[in-house]
Amino acid sequence: MSTRAVLEVIALDAADAVAAQAGGADRLELVTDMAADGLTPSVRTFAGIRDAVDIGLRVMLRFEDGFTAGDVDRLVRTARELRAAGAAEFVLGFLDGHGGVDLDAVERIVDVLEGASWTFHRAIDRAADRDALRKQLDGLPGLDTYLTAGSPNGVDDGLPTLLAEAARRGEPGYEPQLLVGGGLRLDHVPTLLAARIDGFHIGGAARPNGWSGPVSAAAVEEWRRAIDGE
Repeated sequence: MSTRAVLEVIALDAADAVAAQAGGADRLELVTDMAADGLTPSVRTFAGIRDAVDIGLRVMLRFEDGFTAGDVDRLVRTARELRAAGAAEFVLGFLDGHGGVDLDAVERIVDVLEGASWTFHRAIDRAADRDALRKQLDGLPGLDTYLTAGSPNGVDDGLPTLLAEAARRGEPGYEPQLLVGGGLRLDHVPTLLAARIDGFHIGGAARPNGWSGPVSAAAVEEWRRAIDGE
């Protein structure tokens, strides 16, 4: 079994997905509308991407910009529809008005995921208390990853937090994988690898022409080589 670090790439469509896989991505995060930092794609988009590649697909469950849950009933319905269409991995995360985890919304959605794997996304970087959030979510079925920059401002500011949390891996609330993303650059990679961080998430870094352009297989391959220590 391979123990190489995970490289996850944001994909908006099948062409992105094919390029990301060709470049060496292990997994995709499927979203739409990056102007709102990534919302839930349609079931049709998910199905098209699933048919185009054979790597893991994590589907965003989020209908509004920001970190409040909004219409939880709609999120639950959509999660059920995506599960029925074959989605087996997801991304979600919601905070209440005080910066605490919206446990009710998260639990309602997780309940219909039927044990599917999921990432709690960068809402953790906006939490009032990261440690408390982790401990409240500890043990929820399927939670295996935290996507985080360590800070709302990105990896440059969040690096000390990421290194401290990596050192706690295995403690209650710290078993899930750290997937680092949000202002992540290639020059951060050696420091993160040295701390035994083994998850990397890129979006704009895979698109030389910005979000108006497609994922570049060559750009993804550059990240793959860096993460593999080549």
